Amino acid sequence: MKTTVKRVSALAAVAVSAGVAAQVFGHRAFSRLVHRDVQTMLAQTPPAPGGAVAVSEEMLADLPEPARRYLRYAGVVGRPLVQTVHLRQKGRMRPAPGQPWTALDAEEWYSVHTPGFVWDGTLHLGPIPVVRARDMYREGNGYMLIRIASLFTVVDAKGEEVDQAAMMRYLSEMIWFPTAFLANNVSFEAVDGSSVRVTLTDHGRIATATLHVDEQGRLTEFVAKRYMDERRGLQAWSTPITGYGEFEGLRLPIGGKAVFKLAEGDFEYIDVAITELEYDVPFAVRVRPPASCAPAPRVGGWSWIDGVDGLACPPITGRRRFGCRL
Repeated sequence: MKTTVKRVSALAAVAVSAGVAAQVFGHRAFSRLVHRDVQTMLAQTPPAPGGAVAVSEEMLADLPEPARRYLRYAGVVGRPLVQTVHLRQKGRMRPAPGQPWTALDAEEWYSVHTPGFVWDGTLHLGPIPVVRARDMYREGNGYMLIRIASLFTVVDAKGEEVDQAAMMRYLSEMIWFPTAFLANNVSFEAVDGSSVRVTLTDHGRIATATLHVDEQGRLTEFVAKRYMDERRGLQAWSTPITGYGEFEGLRLPIGGKAVFKLAEGDFEYIDVAITELEYDVPFAVRVRPPASCAPAPRVGGWSWIDGVDGLACPPITGRRRFGCRL
């Protein structure tokens, strides 16, 4: 009997070890995929010219008044035109109406000159990462990939509908780098004293939405039609702003939700806050561990990860290099 128990315990230990190893392998493979996607996107972004162009009052002169009010409140005048963006988010997400919320950590990169983004999100049950997702927009096309435990693909989507959803997402998230609204591929149309219609053109496609702005100049809501899924198609969609803060010397929305306005009622499916945001810094993928930290090359008393060949602990400090104390 004791021998049987020992054998069962040994087999259980092997199974657990194999499961952890598979999860680590899946995490690293997914991180390499994200790394390649970000590098490909940013390779299409021209280097910032010496003495980057700063936004002037003249650039705002022909915009509808609500758009001018919004951009002035954001503080873009005198600030350089942004080329690339990196940010981190924390919040919660749910897959369908009536489903429970799940904790979310995410990281996102943007290209402005050639519109694009790569979003890398992880859903957690307690400390355990259970779902990894990569949403992407590049060269007018959208791509969505979702894997359980970074291993088992449950969604791998592309096509016209995904293109529309991804492009609309990009337009909605330009509020985190508002100098992009002054690019040649963006146009405005007056609606009334508190709202303005904005249109983004990219690779022969257009995305149009309405920005709602309060008297002070704060953006309060972004409203558009966005593709939801195969069954529901295009639906009214909004991203109400729940908080403002300051990053990179600008006043920016740092809290917000996304809501589909369905016939049976509103479906709020994501609620996030921006925890880090930086413009025009060298690209470095910060690899997140699936459950625990693994050793990496030491520098002093720290283990540093600049790429994707090892696992790193959650970020501790610094703008470009992150590590964990060993």
